[in-house]
Amino acid sequence: MAPSIKADRKAVLDAAAWMFNVVTSVGIIIVNKALMATYGFSFATTLTGLHFATTALMTAVLRWLGCIQSSHLPLPELLKFVLFANFSIVGMNVSLMWNSVGFYQIAKLSMIPVSCFLEVVMDKIRYSKDTKLSIAVVLLGVGVCTVTDVSVNTKGSIAAFIAVWSTSLQQYYVHHLQRRYNLSSFSLLGHTAPAQAGTLLLLGPFLDYWLTIKRVDAYGYNLVSVMFIILSCTIAVGTNLSQFICIGRFTAVSFQVLGHMKTILVLVMGFFFFGKEGLNLHVVLGMIIAVAGMIWYGNASSKPGGKEHRSLSLPTIRQQKPGNLSDSSEHDGNV
Repeated sequence: MAPSIKADRKAVLDAAAWMFNVVTSVGIIIVNKALMATYGFSFATTLTGLHFATTALMTAVLRWLGCIQSSHLPLPELLKFVLFANFSIVGMNVSLMWNSVGFYQIAKLSMIPVSCFLEVVMDKIRYSKDTKLSIAVVLLGVGVCTVTDVSVNTKGSIAAFIAVWSTSLQQYYVHHLQRRYNLSSFSLLGHTAPAQAGTLLLLGPFLDYWLTIKRVDAYGYNLVSVMFIILSCTIAVGTNLSQFICIGRFTAVSFQVLGHMKTILVLVMGFFFFGKEGLNLHVVLGMIIAVAGMIWYGNASSKPGGKEHRSLSLPTIRQQKPGNLSDSSEHDGNV
């Protein structure tokens, strides 16, 4: 295949992966907000367990149909990933409960520099000056959009610290495991989703009771709320898969930086659905700054020297070639 055709194909697949992630992520935010705010289903950890159970069922069916071929992920790597991922979910929920919205948003923004630190230390990646400045501009813009009241307390700070580091490590390991063991997004999900579903469904009801003083089995289920739960689980399959595809094709830092486009879209959709109350001059200014920073980051990181390894990458453990549903990861073009 000619280099230009290969580059064009990769660009199309990259754009499709981002669009898939943006649509499913924004969709699940809207559905979950309706489920929790309108129908009072406030059991976030248990709901996440149901998400992963649905995802595990999907990967099992695809494997049974022969669309995903068998692959190997060492048990210590799986346990490490599940530990980071579950601490991320629990940490974010507890951080949101114990912190002000402003401090919670600052904690989320700090995942970008933490992810950069992990790539510099673990993968020996070097960032150009333009790439660093573009990341700073994105952080500034999203901060202007979202950070309002900021109050700090000890237990909230601890929860935020755990949430930030565990989320950053989980996202780093998505890329690391796919590259190290030559796993497609479907294959990696097939390994991790059942383990996450089992642990979250086991611990979720107890954690949700601790956070909300409500029991999930005592919730007043009805047809509409059950339909919303099913819809949330269905969209979550796409959200989980698209996250693995995007991080596999790019890196955790790029996923974090460009992923803030979802924050901008949620703010814009909130304006259309709920009126002009949430939209003012400083929010619009923040959106413009953030989008400009994302465009700058995309250009800066894709240029020669914008983001490069200072040493040889990890050796890849070859697996059997994935089946029909390979996500066509092209790791040599990561940004």
